[in-house]
Amino acid sequence: MLAWFASDSKTVAARSVFISVGTINTHITRIRQKYAAVGRNAPTKAALFARALQDGHTQLSDW
Repeated sequence: MLAWFASDSKTVAARSVFISVGTINTHITRIRQKYAAVGRNAPTKAALFARALQDGHTQLSDW
């Protein structure tokens, strides 16, 4: 997820962490499902980034 946030595309993110775009998509889908299951939807990249900040997975100072 963090590689995707730092990239212009999922393709670039996948290359940077040596996995396929399909794996990136699977991870993002599963993360979104987990947020939705607890009533904290994150349907967009921006919303998912906000959730990552709220939950301490990253900090603005990292960017």
